[in-house]
Amino acid sequence: MKLAKTTKVLMGALVLAALGITSVKAEYPEKPITLILPVGAGGSHDRNARVFTSTIPTYLNGAIIVKLMGGASGQIGTAAAAKAKPDGYTLLFTHNYFDQLQQHVKKLPYNTNKDFVSIAQLNTGDASLIVLASSPYKTLQDLLDAAKKNPGKLKFAHSGVWGAVHSPAVQLFHEAGIKVTMVPYKGGGPSMRGFLAKEADFTMQFKSTILAQGNKVRVLASSGAKESFPGVPTFKSLGFSGGIGLMRRIIMAPAGTPPDRIAKIKMALTKLQKDKTYKRLLKAIGENSDFIIGDKYEPMRAEQSKAYKAMVMGLAGK
Repeated sequence: MKLAKTTKVLMGALVLAALGITSVKAEYPEKPITLILPVGAGGSHDRNARVFTSTIPTYLNGAIIVKLMGGASGQIGTAAAAKAKPDGYTLLFTHNYFDQLQQHVKKLPYNTNKDFVSIAQLNTGDASLIVLASSPYKTLQDLLDAAKKNPGKLKFAHSGVWGAVHSPAVQLFHEAGIKVTMVPYKGGGPSMRGFLAKEADFTMQFKSTILAQGNKVRVLASSGAKESFPGVPTFKSLGFSGGIGLMRRIIMAPAGTPPDRIAKIKMALTKLQKDKTYKRLLKAIGENSDFIIGDKYEPMRAEQSKAYKAMVMGLAGK
C-alpha cells in the first residue's frame, strides 16, 4: 500500500512537470502596499506621495496606496504604522522631526528608533514663512516688529506641535524674541487652508504647497542655506539660524519587515530616480530629488537626535 501511494505521488509530479505546471511561490508584492502619511490632505507630504506612488508601479510591479492619518502631531498615523504587521504591506511616509525630535519633548506611544527602519529619504524641503498677498507685512522685519509691539496678538498656523513647521518656527520666534499665538492643524494642507481662510496671520509652508497658491500669498523668508524663491532672503541671511536643518521626507518600514521585501522597495525607488516622468512631476510641483537610500540614511538619525535634543534644551534655557 505504501509503495503504491508513493508511486501515485511520483506519477502525479511527473505529469505536472510534463504539462509545465510547477508550484511557484507568489512574488512580493501580491497586493497593494499601504503607505501611511501621519498628516492631513493637501500638504507637501501628500503632494510628494502622489507623485512617487503614481510612478513607482513600473519598477515595483505593484501598487502603493496612500492612506492619510493625520492628528496628534503625527502620533495617530505613526502609531498605526508601528502596530502594523511587519510584512512589507504597510509603510510610513514621515519626516525627521516626527522621527527624531518629538521623543525629546513628549511621551510617545512608540519608539521610532526601535519600531522603524529606514527605506529611503525621498527628498528634502525648506520651510518658508508666508503671509497673504493682501497683508501689510512686506518683509520679515515688518512682521517681527508688529509681533514685538503686540505680544501674542499675531496668530501662526502650523501643521502640528514639534512638526516640520512648528519646530523651525519656535526657534525663529525664540531668537527674534517675539510671542505669537500658535494655531495647530492636522498637517500642512489643513494649516494652509486655515491660513487662507484668515484664521491666522502667517504660517510656514513648503515649496509645493506655496506654488499651488499662485499669487494669493507673499513669501517673506525661507529656512534653507540658499534662496528657495528668487529675491526672497533666507533666515540665515537675515541673522537667524533658520531652524536646525531641512525637513527630510523619509519612507520607513515597521521593524521586523523581511529584508528581501525592503530590498525590493529600495531597488524600485533607486530605479525611479532616473524615470523621466517622475522627474518631470517633481519639478512641476517645485520639489527636489535629494534621494538617500536607507542604508546611508539610517546612521543620520542618531546625529539628528543629538541636534534636536540640544535645540530643545537651548529653548528651555538649559
